[in-house]
Amino acid sequence: MSTPVLATPAGREGWEAIVKEPGGAVIASDFDGTLSPLVEDPAMSRAADGALDALARLAGTVGQVAIVTGRPALVATELSGVTGHAGLSGLVVLGHYGLERWEASTGAITSEPVPEGVAVARERLPGVLQEAGLPDAYVEDKDSSLAVHTRRLPDPAGALEALRTPLSELAESVGLHLEPGNLVLELRPPGIDKGVALRRLLESTGARSILYAGDDLGDLAAFKAIDSLRSEGLYAVLVAARSSGATALIESADIVVDDPAGVVTVLTALADAIATR
Repeated sequence: MSTPVLATPAGREGWEAIVKEPGGAVIASDFDGTLSPLVEDPAMSRAADGALDALARLAGTVGQVAIVTGRPALVATELSGVTGHAGLSGLVVLGHYGLERWEASTGAITSEPVPEGVAVARERLPGVLQEAGLPDAYVEDKDSSLAVHTRRLPDPAGALEALRTPLSELAESVGLHLEPGNLVLELRPPGIDKGVALRRLLESTGARSILYAGDDLGDLAAFKAIDSLRSEGLYAVLVAARSSGATALIESADIVVDDPAGVVTVLTALADAIATR
């Protein structure tokens, strides 16, 4: 398989560094919209064909393979099908934007305390949605955060805009951060994002290079953190899937693909390049 189109010199250097020294590399990816096609019902998400096999091939040579997601870690492991998958015994799932860490090698999960503001927001949220005239907005309770989806409503984009201010006010009143996404607004603890999660992962592994793939605004923090670390000597490849239409993410990427199938193609090409180095 040929090398994907790398749009930047930094991306090309990152790709070459991973291929040359895979043992010093981390391969990490978002789940929804990146490894899994976006679906109307979040509970029906499944890994794209070939995604786990590609990750397993890479896991055999690179230093660490990880999934970084806003979902609870155990939910992500169940939906993705990684549990017990051959070749992924060393996989790490960072759930709740890094608040949780699941280790495939042991099945153990560790978690940081959930701020009290989440429980308060959980109690107040139905009333806020009622006052906004959108009581049917779907609330995904992630235990450590609350995601309000408008995808199922008659006017998803209009509903999202109508909820932006009241949800922002609710988040501020209970000490949470409002994070926008693809037809979703999420109330979650401040100071926790995928950028922080990846910095911790890179520090703990001592990695010298990374490939990270994402598709939504929630992945922008990861892109920014990695781009900042490039100035400190980290080699990196940033992959953006167009699934959520996150313009800022796409414009910051070294490789742009249309969907999770494209992400699988990139991961497979990288595994092929390492195998033939």
